[in-house]
Amino acid sequence: MSDLDQVLARLGQLHPKVIDLSLDRVKRLLDRLGRPQDRLPPVVHVAGTNGKGSTIAFLRAMLEAAGHRVHVYTSPHLVRFNERVRLAGNLVDDAGLVTLLERCEAANQGDPITIFEIITCAAFLGYSEVPADVLLLETGLGGRLDATNVVDQPAVAVVTRISFDHTQFLGDTLDAIAGEKAGIFKAGRPAVVGPQAADVPLSVFRDRAAVLAAPLAMAGAEWSALPTDIGFRFEGYGRTLDLPMPGLLGAHQIGNAGTAIAALQHLPLTVQDANIVKGLATVEWPGRLQRLTRGPLARLLPNTQLWLDGGHNNSAGEVLGLQARAWTALKGNRDGGALDLVVGMITSKVPADFLRPIAPYVRRLAAISIPGEEATRPASDIAEAARAVGIAEVTEAAGVAEAIASLAARGAAPRTLICGSLYLAGSILADNG
Repeated sequence: MSDLDQVLARLGQLHPKVIDLSLDRVKRLLDRLGRPQDRLPPVVHVAGTNGKGSTIAFLRAMLEAAGHRVHVYTSPHLVRFNERVRLAGNLVDDAGLVTLLERCEAANQGDPITIFEIITCAAFLGYSEVPADVLLLETGLGGRLDATNVVDQPAVAVVTRISFDHTQFLGDTLDAIAGEKAGIFKAGRPAVVGPQAADVPLSVFRDRAAVLAAPLAMAGAEWSALPTDIGFRFEGYGRTLDLPMPGLLGAHQIGNAGTAIAALQHLPLTVQDANIVKGLATVEWPGRLQRLTRGPLARLLPNTQLWLDGGHNNSAGEVLGLQARAWTALKGNRDGGALDLVVGMITSKVPADFLRPIAPYVRRLAAISIPGEEATRPASDIAEAARAVGIAEVTEAAGVAEAIASLAARGAAPRTLICGSLYLAGSILADNG
């Protein structure tokens, strides 16, 4: 076990062990560390249910194309824990992360704190000590009481698409969830809201911004990003940009790219149009509609496209459903279906809600339990939900390789998609990325 693994294992025993939304513990530890959150470069604070990571990936790609040094904080990681903390463009190395975590552990003096909170404090400490031009800061869960919500003067607060997720913490209505996400808005500081579904109460964002006198730029009102024959057009802030399609697959990525471009307008940094174009082309965000072309799983399907996505809630299901419909319209599909699915999920997610939008385009589904994941849903739960939403041919398999081999033996569809969990996506990328 490496030094980092040992530290993480020790911190994993901290109390509270479960999610406990609060800012008191974080603020106490940050005070003991000398308030590193007050010594950060301009901060882009990003909340939302879906699209946070993609929006941050676009921002990073555009800013780095312009030569800026970029700190990034995201969660969860897919393969290596270090993915969560990027210092001035580079993933923090094991030794550096161990040092930051141990400094925070010592300063905490054994007081109650969650592992996410102490990791967030360690990240802030690192960001305050390594020079950079901007920090892209992703919330972990919610916004108002998220451990990251201790930055009083962000350059801009951003809310991406919201939907139902973590309802036990954020509320079981879209009004409540929107209110929690809008909790990252700060007095007098700009806020950007990305494209939302028709049932999302936009008034929640406007009301919160009005109370705080926070200048608000909402998709569809103050700015827009809409598809064109050659890509998409961004309009807003007194400018019009005709741009190529984003490098991340899916029609929804136009909205995420537009949200990133809108956020850029509030940074005290120069980003030329050419940097935006380059960023759109070079952006990377693993585990989100990512095609796998190497590794043992790809070799099991030599004549079929193998795709991976970590989406796991109803909004992610809608996105995958739209992509499946686009695939269905392409030549070469057989048996009236665009794809086969391999699905693994965790117990906090609702399989039927996730699968319902994709179901009309699925020919076969193989359900699995996620290997090595204590909170995995049994494959039988997923199989039952798949049948309930209308997927006729459903099987269960002991693992991903077995599921794919089973699908291949019966004649795989033109595309096979592994989906349902970021934990599953991480385990796949560890062996096949």
